[in-house]
Amino acid sequence: MSSSLTLSDVSFTWPDGVPVFERLSLTIGTGRTGLVGTNGSGKSTLLRLLAGRLRATTGSVTAPGELGYLPQNLVLDTDRRVDDVLGVTAVRAAIKAVESGTATEEHFATIGDNWDVEERTRAILDRLGLDAVRLDQRAGELSGGELTLLGLAALLLRRPAALLLDEPTNNLDLRARELVHREVAAWGGILVVVSHDRELLRLVDRIAEVRDHEVTLYGGDLAAYEHAVEVAQEAARRHLRAAESDVKRQKRELIEAGIKLARRARYGQKMWDQKREPKVRMRKRQEDAQIAAGKHRNLHAGRLDDAVEALKAAEDLVREDAEIRVELPETTVPRGTDVLRIDAVPRFGPPVNLHVMGPERIALVGPNGSGKTTLLRTITGELPPKSGEAELFVPARLLPQRLDILDDTLSIVDNVRLVAPSLTDNEIRARLARFLFRGTTADREVASLSGGERFRAALATLLLTEPTPRLLLLDEPTNNLDLASVRRLTEALRAYRGALIVASHDRPFLKDIGVTRWLEL
Repeated sequence: MSSSLTLSDVSFTWPDGVPVFERLSLTIGTGRTGLVGTNGSGKSTLLRLLAGRLRATTGSVTAPGELGYLPQNLVLDTDRRVDDVLGVTAVRAAIKAVESGTATEEHFATIGDNWDVEERTRAILDRLGLDAVRLDQRAGELSGGELTLLGLAALLLRRPAALLLDEPTNNLDLRARELVHREVAAWGGILVVVSHDRELLRLVDRIAEVRDHEVTLYGGDLAAYEHAVEVAQEAARRHLRAAESDVKRQKRELIEAGIKLARRARYGQKMWDQKREPKVRMRKRQEDAQIAAGKHRNLHAGRLDDAVEALKAAEDLVREDAEIRVELPETTVPRGTDVLRIDAVPRFGPPVNLHVMGPERIALVGPNGSGKTTLLRTITGELPPKSGEAELFVPARLLPQRLDILDDTLSIVDNVRLVAPSLTDNEIRARLARFLFRGTTADREVASLSGGERFRAALATLLLTEPTPRLLLLDEPTNNLDLASVRRLTEALRAYRGALIVASHDRPFLKDIGVTRWLEL
């Protein structure tokens, strides 16, 4: 039995003809591997190929034994009992039969070596913070975060040879994230995890980057990977600059060679006209000059072609991960200016007394269900409080977690036009270009956008809304964003000059955007 996960000459193409991988060979051995890449690059597809949930178009996948796979969006029948999800129902029933004296050989075969299943199950549930969950409980009674942890517990109970996790910390609060981090750090076999959780990616032994239908392995954790990429990109940029200079030089030399040849041709014609030598000799000299000129011209043209090819190769090595730009000086909130005052009891959650002044950046943290989203909706007036009031002194806008502020049937341009009627079409397109929607891409229907594109479109629409928001409220903005998109969002928020209130479990992101105050519910 192999001790590694291996893909040999694997190609995979979707039924609509879109290729994802072509002749990919990859070996993943013991240790923790973080799988990263931009949204849509094929990370989840690769994980499903490894898990056997997708069949390769060509090639083969070899596994070391049983695999444990946790999908990104775990869907469970709400009527299923917890012990059924954990896969211990039959063993528990067999042990109960043995204890009651009604056991059969079939019961003993079912139990096998799992006499301690109850203790192990309870220990794993407790370890994952599910100590209050009963084995006879229905899955529908658990929260989304608890279901994710329950799915992980089911895998740990099976003790698979390899563990494959797809965004396991999405939608988990800080405590639940820390519990998953602890399990990942303690795993001793093969583990492959797709994630944009920077803290989790600091725990891995290697990074596998999916890019341009290929997978590249980097030794070390996220910091080592980012350093290696930056070093390689700096070398690629130097190579590109040298290639650009060479193309300019070869063009210049080709022009200069053309000028010299033209001068020689004019001199030869002058000699011919003056008939200073016999015609035979002059004709021979003219033929020799034409042959030499052709070789000279071809030599320089060939050098230019080689330089252009080298330039194209250098350009391919430089990553074009453009950054979104936010340039909205009218969003500036002077220090000391009243932005928000709330002294209220939201419909769900604890009482809140908060006064925001100037361009403050407030992190709203707390466990799932503590009332963060409710508080944000109370601030905007979308959800009236049970008592008290929330008073806004500046225009405010909320970017909800579901990004449902866009009309899916309209284009990106038309969505902005609805909220910014005073802007001309050219002005809208110029501003959308700052969010990487250039040319005809701005005319795409919102329903056709990827997750990262939809987020950029929602952020652009929010910031271009009239009047321009001077208080921006964001609800879990980094959920489902790849590392590049999180970096772009971070840069955008650094450029924003208004006040911010951000509900998030992503601590590195909160620190990177310059949070000035933390509010825990």
